[in-house]
Amino acid sequence: MRILFIGDIFGSAGRGIVAELVQPIIREQGVDLAIANCENAAGGFGVTPQIADDLFGLGIDVLTGGNHIWDKRDIYDYMGRTPRLIRPANYPGDLPGKGFVIATARNGAACAVINLQGRTYMTPIDCPFRTADRLLAELPPTVKVRFVDFHAEVTSEKVALGWYLDGRVSAVVGTHTHIPTADSRILAGGTAYQTDCGMTGPYDSIIGVDKEVVLRKFLTGLPVRMEAARGGVELRAVLVDVDDTTGRATGIRRLGLTHGGVSVSN
Repeated sequence: MRILFIGDIFGSAGRGIVAELVQPIIREQGVDLAIANCENAAGGFGVTPQIADDLFGLGIDVLTGGNHIWDKRDIYDYMGRTPRLIRPANYPGDLPGKGFVIATARNGAACAVINLQGRTYMTPIDCPFRTADRLLAELPPTVKVRFVDFHAEVTSEKVALGWYLDGRVSAVVGTHTHIPTADSRILAGGTAYQTDCGMTGPYDSIIGVDKEVVLRKFLTGLPVRMEAARGGVELRAVLVDVDDTTGRATGIRRLGLTHGGVSVSN
């Protein structure tokens, strides 16, 4: 089976290119399960119920989050009643939503999608490694396909989780930095890995935000209002092939497209 994972959808620019290209990708690439990180979909900060509904309506099966998933308060109740929108599992258990979901792919396979968040230079929440152990122990053994979105800042923590889960999950793909990395590979135990999928949004920017605004902040140290950029829009994703009888990955490929489906260097 084939899984499509779309990296951090940033603002209206990111939503626009997803609306244009996700259905052709699903159709032409034979995608069985489509996942996207949506934590920056609303102007670069959070996601709203309407935006989540729109993304589901485009054919995305599961939406994952990160540290910005909490930015729009009207998403709290929505998460509680919409299990296909998940948030990092290592936040306190009494917060809205859940950190994983078992989805049924188009080929009928049951697929666990797990969302975790790193701790280095980020909110000091529960250990993502131990949380992963707990969640994997709770999964039915019949659910062989297991995809992890690891929303973390530093490469070392992401690489460490990849090796820690190698052979126990089908894929570990990082999000959060908005910069795609060129290290997609299959680890020794059969887990597909990439440190960061990259952002789906405006690359004529500083990680999605208007360049002049961010430069002003670096040059002056004064507070600024972060505004989402709009230029140089790219969709960044990975395609992961998995043997759904064993859960082992058989391939991983980076995908980079501009408007019109034009490939970019990846």
